[in-house]
This record gives sequence, structure tokens and C-alpha cells, in this order.
Amino acid sequence: MHHTDAAAAEHAKAFDLHCQGRLSDAEALYRNALDINPDLIAGWMNLGLVALGQHRPEEAMAFQRRALALDPENADALNNLGLIHYTNGHIAEAEACFYAALLRAPDHPNATLNLGSARQLANQPEEAELLFRRAMDLGVDPVRVKNNLALAMMEQARPADAEALCREALSITDEQGDSDQGALSSSGVKVPASAAARVNRSLALLTLGRLEEGWRDYESRWAVEAMAAPLPQLAQPRWTGQPLNGETVVLYAEQGFGDVLQFCRYAPLVTAAGGRVVLVVPKALRRIMQSLPGVADLFCEEDGLLPPFDYHCPLMSLPFAFGTTLETVPAAPAYLFADSAPWRDFLAGLSGLKVGLVWAGKSRTEQPHAVAIDKRRSMRLADMAPLLSVPNCTFVSLQLGPPAGQMLGVEGLIDVSDRLGDWADTAALVSGLDLVIAVDTAVAHLAGALGRPVWMLNRHDTCWRWMLEREDTPWYPSMRIFRQTRCGDWESVIARVRDALTALAQPTG
Repeated sequence: MHHTDAAAAEHAKAFDLHCQGRLSDAEALYRNALDINPDLIAGWMNLGLVALGQHRPEEAMAFQRRALALDPENADALNNLGLIHYTNGHIAEAEACFYAALLRAPDHPNATLNLGSARQLANQPEEAELLFRRAMDLGVDPVRVKNNLALAMMEQARPADAEALCREALSITDEQGDSDQGALSSSGVKVPASAAARVNRSLALLTLGRLEEGWRDYESRWAVEAMAAPLPQLAQPRWTGQPLNGETVVLYAEQGFGDVLQFCRYAPLVTAAGGRVVLVVPKALRRIMQSLPGVADLFCEEDGLLPPFDYHCPLMSLPFAFGTTLETVPAAPAYLFADSAPWRDFLAGLSGLKVGLVWAGKSRTEQPHAVAIDKRRSMRLADMAPLLSVPNCTFVSLQLGPPAGQMLGVEGLIDVSDRLGDWADTAALVSGLDLVIAVDTAVAHLAGALGRPVWMLNRHDTCWRWMLEREDTPWYPSMRIFRQTRCGDWESVIARVRDALTALAQPTG
């Protein structure tokens, strides 16, 4: 066999293994093919994708550059290079690569799709929508495109359109099966397109207030890498609402602090249903969770220990287990409790309305999509600064992390970050404030869980839990929502908050 034919045969076997997600096996055969023929451009490109799937981005980039050295005009290699930049969160560099690929091959389907994803992360969902629709016209798998389009719809606050697209995607996968519909995730493992569509549909349904349907679809999140950490491999069965008669149920966190603070409310319901609840939370939440009723035992994730138990359930699956609807959301006025005693002297020194402020969140992962959401839900302190001149108020920063550095040189805002060691410290302070004003972060959930007045400043595309247009929420009776009317417009939100705060702080009598 001629060496080019031998290399091609080896490459074909490698590609088949690659598509099955057998990355190590595929890599060995790609390397064999390249040993036989070092000028095999497709071999370098696919070896680069395997390296990317194994979280070796520097090698992945080097392999794509080898392909481009052999053919500088290769649109596929340019597209792959863009994918590597995209996975690393270098969105501007990724865009440049996708544009370069399209310059050489204007009808390149995947470069069109990927440029849409990059424009989406640049907060340009309308542009992304046009590119996704063009990618579909160019023959990209319609299920994959409809999934991407659904996210672009959500980012334009159009959940009904998103739900329809996901339904269409699922009808295709039901007809064809998932065998050819998956896309390689950054881990190199195929994510079933039906799981992605089901999770996207769940977010749309929950945003529309169709909770029961939404929770059911949301259970597919475990198959989507960007949504949740892997489900723990435990021998005991999942609790999904089975009758309980004293059995021990381990409930555990799976996502961010805010999710734990919101969904820990279900622990007392599991106890009332006949279970014995063991709650596992991040260490920073342990002390405040000691105030949660209905918990028999409390552990930290960092302990790495569990007592004997009969069932387990992630906190965010409890609404599904209980069949929660809009009418049956468990909404006690407060379900976490804190004493402001440690802050008594500090609070006594504050005059007027005592207001806590939070202007920025923090992404729980480095996934590009999560980082983009974090940027949309956060603002700069400079955006919130007009509130600081409202009379008869004293403002206390509840902000932690790098954004707290924006307080440098800002007058009218008290920094207590050195006293906020964990969530119990923050809860004690919040319990003594008159009002918390926060973007969509865990502090807003904490204030709501404590039953304290909280004004939540919400991005235009909204998280599913806040639904559409409402100024209230069934999750927190003490919360009022101020929403952006268009993407990125914090100015009008702060103007409305300033008016409301001025009226609230007006001296009476």
C-alpha cells in the first residue's frame, strides 16, 4: 500500500474512534497516520481537536498551526483554531479566526455557526440569530442550530420562541434518534442533542411559568456539561418523591451559592414527607444553614464524608420531586434566620435608611457562556453610583471579590468586606439592614431567604427563576424586581430605583 493510502486508512480508523468519543485511541491512530505522512493536513487538524477535547489547548493550537503551515488558506483549520480560542474564552481571537475562515470559504457551514456563537457571547443575540439561520440554510444539523437559536431567543427575552424551537429539535431527534445529532463538547464526549434541547426547553418553560413541565425537562441537565457538575456516583437510589417512613435522604448542592440558598427551602418538606434529612453544602454556607428547619445533620462538601443513608437528591431536583407549580412554590416569609447582634454597634452608628448594595456577581465556572451571563447580570459601581446621593440613607457595601475594588475613592459607601468571612456574617448584617439592593446574585437570594426587603436589579434576558415582566416573584415574598427594558441598559433601571428609594427614605411626619 502506498504510504499516502496507508496514512489515509489509519486516519479513517482514527476518525471513527474520535466520533465515538474514544479520544485516547483516536489520538494514537492519528499519530500513526502522521508518522506515515507528516503532510496529512486533516490528521493535524483532527489531532488538534482530540487535544482540545482532552483539555490540552496549547497542544491543540500547535497542531492546528501545523495544518495551517501546510495550507495557510485552509478554512477548516482556521475554523478549528477559532474553536480553540473560543473554548479558552478568547472570544475576540475566535471571531477573527471564524471571519478569516469565511473570507476564504463564505459558505463554510461550521464557521458560520461558530461565528454566531461568538457574536452571542459578545451580547449580540440578534446578529447571532441571523448567522444561525444562515448556518441552517448551509446545511448544518438542524437540531444543533435550533438549540443555538433557542439560546439566542432566550437572550432576546423571547422564551416562547425558544420553546417552539426546542420542540422542533426534539421532534427531529425523536424521528431520527440521537446517533448523528450530537456535537463534541469541550471534553470531547458527545452530548446528545436531545438532552441539550430538553434543557434549553426547560429554561424556556420555567421562564414562561410552566413549572411542572420545566422541572421534568430540567432533569436532562446532567448530560450537558455546561449546566451541572456530574451527578455523584452513589450506590443508593435517587429520591424522586417516593413515600418516606424515616429513611435518610442526603440533599446536596450542585451549582452556585444562590441555587443552594433558593432551593434549601425544600429540606423541611422532605422532613415533613417522612424523611430524615442530611444536608451537604459548601463550607461557606454551613453556619447559615444551621438555621434551616428540618435538617437532622449538616455536612460540608469539603468534609468528603457521608453518614449511612437510603436516598439522595440534588437540591435543584426537589421541585421536580414535589411537582412544584406556580401555585405551590414553598414561599415562607423566611426560612433562614440570623441575629444582627454581631453588628449591633455598627448598625447603631448608621443614620437614616440602612441600605446594602451589591453591583456584580461572579461566574461559578469558566464556561464562556456562564462568563457572558455574569457580565450581563453585573454592573459597575459607577452605574449604581446615582443611588449614593439619595438623602436620608446610609449605604453599606455587601460586595465581595474583585468588583469590591471599585470602591476605591468612592464616597458615601461603607466597606465592611473585612468582616464578611462567610455567609452567616453577611446574613447577620443583612438582618439588621432596612433594604438590600442587588443585581441577580446570591446576596439577593440570601436577603429573600431571610425575609428582608430586597430590590433585585435584573438583566433584560432574565434568569428563568424571575420569569417575564413581573415585579414580584413567588419565590421570595419580600423581593421587588426592577428589570432592564433593553439589553445592557442599567441607566434607566437605576433611575427607577433612585425614585423608589427617594420615596421610601422620605422622612414621615
